[in-house]
Amino acid sequence: MEDEAEIYDGIRAQFPLTFGKQAKSQTPLEKIHSATRRSDPLTTTTAATDNEKNNLPSISSSSKEWLGTLRNPKSSDAAPIGPPPPPPRHQELKADDGDVMIGPPRPPQQQEDDADSVIIGPPRPPAESGDDDDDVDEEEGEENWRQIPMSNEIVLKGHTKIVSALAVDHSGSRVLSGSYDYTVRMYDFQGMNSRLQSFRQLEPAEGHQVRNMSWSPTSDRFLCVTGSAQAKIYDRDGLTLGEFVKGDMYIRDLKNTKGHICGLTCGEWHPKTKETILTSSEDGSLRIWDVNEFKSQKQVIKPKLARPGRVAVTTCAWDCDGKCIAGGIGDGSIQVWNLKPGWGSRPDIHVEKGHSDDITALKFSSDGRILLSRSFDGSLKVWDLRKMKEPLKVFEDLPNNYAQTNVAFSPDEQLFLTGTSVERESTTGGLLCFYDREKLELVSRVGISPACSVVQCAWHPKLNQIFATAGDKSQGGTHILYDPRLSERGALVCVARAPRKKSVDDFEVAPVIHNPHALPLFRDQPSRKRQREKILKDPIKSHKPEVPVTGPGHGGRVGASKGSLLTQYLLKQGGMIKETWMEEDPREAILKYADVAAKDPKYIAPAYAQTQPAPVFQESDSEDEEK
Repeated sequence: MEDEAEIYDGIRAQFPLTFGKQAKSQTPLEKIHSATRRSDPLTTTTAATDNEKNNLPSISSSSKEWLGTLRNPKSSDAAPIGPPPPPPRHQELKADDGDVMIGPPRPPQQQEDDADSVIIGPPRPPAESGDDDDDVDEEEGEENWRQIPMSNEIVLKGHTKIVSALAVDHSGSRVLSGSYDYTVRMYDFQGMNSRLQSFRQLEPAEGHQVRNMSWSPTSDRFLCVTGSAQAKIYDRDGLTLGEFVKGDMYIRDLKNTKGHICGLTCGEWHPKTKETILTSSEDGSLRIWDVNEFKSQKQVIKPKLARPGRVAVTTCAWDCDGKCIAGGIGDGSIQVWNLKPGWGSRPDIHVEKGHSDDITALKFSSDGRILLSRSFDGSLKVWDLRKMKEPLKVFEDLPNNYAQTNVAFSPDEQLFLTGTSVERESTTGGLLCFYDREKLELVSRVGISPACSVVQCAWHPKLNQIFATAGDKSQGGTHILYDPRLSERGALVCVARAPRKKSVDDFEVAPVIHNPHALPLFRDQPSRKRQREKILKDPIKSHKPEVPVTGPGHGGRVGASKGSLLTQYLLKQGGMIKETWMEEDPREAILKYADVAAKDPKYIAPAYAQTQPAPVFQESDSEDEEK
């Protein structure tokens, strides 16, 4: 028995551990990414990259090349059996070095004559040459970052109106999208499959549009700014942590109010400090808040105005170090404040006529030298913070119809991008325009949607993927542009994850419980439609108001029955009571009681009977009255 066990173990050792197991069929990555490939890619790929993409090896390159030599032998005289003998070069090395070779022989080096032959598998890595290769790798890395990842595209749907707010956390695992349909949707790349469904939906303020969202530096909380006067703080899972207080609208001085008194326009978390946020409002002020104190703000900033009054602050922004604040004012001016001891509302930089219309976005560069501004006037301006009198460059013909249209930098800040809105007579649709920072010229235009406007955009540095929100009055979504060769994680993770198939065990039937003798609290209520109709016909049960009385009446009352008693009504209908007062002369009706009053006085007449003269009534002389 021991010998048989040893023989069995020896045979079993010749097979891999997965021998005999049926592997699940998996869709290759090439097919998955081809389904998400854009129909009009602007980048061209070479044949070498196609070969690399189509020949993804599942085994080592040396084994792949060895299999290639078996399939296409050079000598056609006889097919060799087994692996080919080692080339003479190895024998010379063995003779010279005197070392014994361990393992399979190295693959033969490709000769110059075989340069035109087809290479099977990916090319071999180049020989190590020291620091030169490190420089080449760095240059290739920079070229990869400068390449725009837009060969593939997916869309995160779910909103019924245009998506006006976008926020991607610093790790690139969760995406927030806010819309004009008053909702916020949360997406998680790690838990999302190819159906691209959100895992949570929020409504921060009922009836108010979502205008901006921002993650904290630690990505454990996010700020939500809506059209209401109160901003909200949520945790990473979408649970409400707090809501900032609203100010008193009857206090004229904004510095004396505890919060904003009008709708918010923008808000951003401090880039370094996780307890500080900045908000701007239509009441004409910027406020700095502490997230641990929701009852009052830390600082109130009132922008400088040409005339006294209230002008809305349309946007606000921090610089990368959190030492500077920029605000876009409704009169088109740009104002910048430096946070220093004893600073106040007086701006350090004031550009009175930065734009001819409302400013929708401001963006600082990481080095603190460049400021980008986007406006309703259809322009994008590049400013040098050291010389703010005139912009460095003005890019025109960028239609903008939404107050949340922003501008963003690439990860290396060599490019910056912004979206455009769709005009009525235009045929271009919503675009993403990329510009070179050094040359200050247009690099590329990428079509996002033929009928929807592009509002928010972002280029994530860790994922190397571009996010763009678009939509119109009836739909909205977040478009994600990526390249499988350049991008990492993010969309690549969820696209490759197929949705779980439903099995027979997943089928569940809704239980139906029949309990005719249950208590009235738990008893199924029958249909009461007929009972309600019967009650409506009953004037007493339905509490029907009395119909206003009309027509002639009797005894000072107006009514159809000409009386208030049933007996009177019946006697009148039977003819027993005859009313003659409508046909009788009132003078004659009074005189017929004159004889009775004279013969039998009751109250006042007996007291004055001896002293009062006899009444004399006028007799009619006209012939008409006699008749």
